[in-house]
Amino acid sequence: MHQLPQTGYIRLSTIIGNPNAQPPIPALIPVSKSTWWQGVKDGRFPKPVKLGPRTTAWRIEDIRNLITSMSEAA
Repeated sequence: MHQLPQTGYIRLSTIIGNPNAQPPIPALIPVSKSTWWQGVKDGRFPKPVKLGPRTTAWRIEDIRNLITSMSEAA
């Protein structure tokens, strides 16, 4: 699994991965972009934080909690 810092913010491409990046970014949560945004809308995934007019990110703590809850449910 990725080595995530304890606190901070993470962008969507790091959460759902980007195989076209150089080097490729493996997914923390392997879902499509549309599935992710639908999950945010439905409340299954954490709400984002706007860091700027064109910059959206998620709190690392929220993503860690999501990964933990998903692994416990499995």
